[in-house]
Amino acid sequence: MNRFIKYSLLLFATSVLSQQQISLSECYSLISENYPIAKQNPLLEEKNALELEVISNEKLPQLDFNAQATYQSEVINIPIPNSGVIPPNKDQYRATLSVNQLIYAGGKIDATYLLKEASLKTQQKQVEVNLYQLKKQVNQLYFSILLSQEKNSLLKNKQELLLAKLKEVKSGIKNGMVLPTSDKVIEVELLKISQQFVEIHQTKKSLISSLSILISKDLSETTTFQNPKINIQINDEITRLELELFQLKKEEIDYSEEIISKNNYPKLFGFATGGYGNPGLDPLDNSFQAFYTVGIKLNWNVFDWNSTKKQRQIITINKDIIDTEVETFSLNTQIQLEQLQIEINKYFKFIESDFKIISLRKEVLKSAASQLKNGVITSSAYITELTKLYDDRITLSTHEIQLSLVKANYNTTKGN
Repeated sequence: MNRFIKYSLLLFATSVLSQQQISLSECYSLISENYPIAKQNPLLEEKNALELEVISNEKLPQLDFNAQATYQSEVINIPIPNSGVIPPNKDQYRATLSVNQLIYAGGKIDATYLLKEASLKTQQKQVEVNLYQLKKQVNQLYFSILLSQEKNSLLKNKQELLLAKLKEVKSGIKNGMVLPTSDKVIEVELLKISQQFVEIHQTKKSLISSLSILISKDLSETTTFQNPKINIQINDEITRLELELFQLKKEEIDYSEEIISKNNYPKLFGFATGGYGNPGLDPLDNSFQAFYTVGIKLNWNVFDWNSTKKQRQIITINKDIIDTEVETFSLNTQIQLEQLQIEINKYFKFIESDFKIISLRKEVLKSAASQLKNGVITSSAYITELTKLYDDRITLSTHEIQLSLVKANYNTTKGN
């Protein structure tokens, strides 16, 4: 017997330890790691690395190969008798290999490099923002599951109380103290409770399935969802990721402005061309010859018809647009926070009155139980009072979980 007890306790402990548990913060972490859009970060980094390589290649020598064969209707003809100069052939051939090396570009390449880095940070922050916005969806599912659990627990308590009351009523019927059909009324109520269990079960199953898909983690109906204790701080400070995103966009615009300012800087190139053709560099030599040229070239756009000035004006307007977006976002967020504060205060008041209502319901039910036992009232009257008590308890639980949900949404809206 002792061995059996030890073995049973071991199985129970193993079952408890192996039971899956999950918290709201874990759901937040899982959705940030597993949601499909999170896979964009390594892709963005890979893309940025390739773009930087392309930009860096501008500093490397550029090779161009050209080949052509032509036939022209006229050629140079020197009208001097006995000059000994033979006119060039009308069919001409040339193949060249040119090397161009950028020597100076006014720092435009380095500025473009910095712009790409800034663009990567902006895109990665946008991914963070998109993932963060999913938190409210997680909140809704998670607290709905908690509410289903609480309803199930309260319904079990009601079922247990009715089962105990059924035994008491059957005993009263046997002794002639209670009406003969009183037990049937309680049995009907127990059947209704069984139906409610099915409804709660299906609702919870659907909610768990949705949350499981959202966070990419297998969850079951045996999973324990921990009820979080949520604290909030009522103040005007907003720490949303969107504000960081707006700032990064402005920094990206600053780097764009830097590139625009360098567009009109002079560019210095070195070049060399080697080739083989007929004729070569000497147009009066009708033979295939090798040739080459080397040199440097300066390119400077002295006047651009105020294009740079207008581009800078566009940059300034874009910054102003972002400022208006920041102002709009902050205003809308503040409105949402104020509405959530009103909701929080409302649920606090509801919960306070719920406790008072339940306290009074308990006294009424206690009196109804005594009256049922003594045959003063029917079991239907007793069940009516019992149902009112458990409805009020479910209302209390609903208000408590709704309060937690609103608090969680408050913190999410605020950026905590």
